[in-house]
Amino acid sequence: MNVALSPDEIARACAEAMWKEDDASKGLGMKIVEVRPGQATLTMTVQPHMVNGQRIAHGGFIFLLADSTFAFACNSRNERAVAAQCDIAFIRPGKLGDVLVATAREVSRNGRSGIYDVRVTSGDVVIAEFRGHSRTVTGTWLPAADEETKQK
Repeated sequence: MNVALSPDEIARACAEAMWKEDDASKGLGMKIVEVRPGQATLTMTVQPHMVNGQRIAHGGFIFLLADSTFAFACNSRNERAVAAQCDIAFIRPGKLGDVLVATAREVSRNGRSGIYDVRVTSGDVVIAEFRGHSRTVTGTWLPAADEETKQK
C-alpha cells in the first residue's frame, strides 16, 4: 500500500535520511529541533574546542551551525540541494557554554535555485545572520521517490 506523506512528514523523513550521513553536524554536537518544508531549527552548544584566542566562539563554528541548518531547510522537500553561495554577518560573539539556536527560513525558491535566511541566536541575543543560496542536484532523499522518478 502506497500512502502519501504530508509535506511535514516528508521534511522530517528527509532530515532523518540526511542526519544518518551527517558526521560533521553530529560530531559538533548539533541537534535538530524542528524541520518543516523550507524551514529548520538546529542547536549547538559552544564547547571548549570551539573558542578562539579571544575566548569567544570561533566564527567558523557559528558558520557551520548556520550552514547545517540551511542544508536541512533546503533539502526538506525531497530534492537534493547543495550550497551555491553563502555569506554571514557576525553581530555579537558567542561564548563558551552558550546554546546557539539557528533558525532557517526559505525566502525564495524558483526552479533549481533557492534563497534561505538563517538567524543564529543565544537566548534573545542575535549572534549572526546568514544567507544561503541553494541549487538542486540529481536525486532525492526518500527511496520511493527515486523509484517513481525512474519509472517515469
